[in-house]
Parts: sequence; structure tokens; C-alpha cells
Amino acid sequence: MAKLTKRDIVVAISNQTGMVQHEVFNVVQRTLDKITDSLANNIPVELRNFGVFQPRLTKARVGRNPNQPGSSFVIPPRATVKFKAGKIMRQRVEKLSRELKEAAERQKNASAPARSGP
Repeated sequence: MAKLTKRDIVVAISNQTGMVQHEVFNVVQRTLDKITDSLANNIPVELRNFGVFQPRLTKARVGRNPNQPGSSFVIPPRATVKFKAGKIMRQRVEKLSRELKEAAERQKNASAPARSGP
């Protein structure tokens, strides 16, 4: 499955707006840098209709190595980022979920062997 890269975003915006790709790249990069800086300073980032990025601290927990039964160690707390999708994004992804589910069911029904009667 293909993935969307920063380069793809820059090219698409450049084509849609007529701006030079270098300028679009600077804007995209500065936007991502600002989001990263805010999260690193424990400031949540809210992008309406897209979602909210919120810095969180995980709890310390006990870890175990499956290759060494009986040994355990403490995994220290660490900062992570939680993302909660906004309403519009959630709705569009749920629509995709339904479409993929229906496609899988159609494929399953098409590949099922036909049964012959008695």
C-alpha cells in the first residue's frame, strides 16, 4: 500500500496553488516544526476538524524478557503523544472502514465455491 509523504504533500499543494515547491516546502516544514516544538513544551496542538495532539506521560511499568523467564525490569515513564481524531476526519475514516468491510465481504462471497444441489 502506498503512503503519503511530505514530498507528496508539497507537490500537491504547489500544483493546486501555483506556488513554487521550495516555498511550499518551507511552509510545510515550519508548520511541522511548530507542532513539534509545542508538543515538546507540553502544549497541546488542536487543529479543528483534523484532531488534537496531546503530550502525555506514560506510567512506569514492569517489563519481562521472554528469552529470560523470571527476569523483570522496570520500564521508566516517558513522554508520548496522543492523537484524537477530529469529527470530520473520524467520519471520513469510518466511511472508508465501511467501504473496506463491504469490499471484503464481496470478495469473500465471490471466492466462495459454488455448491451443487443433490
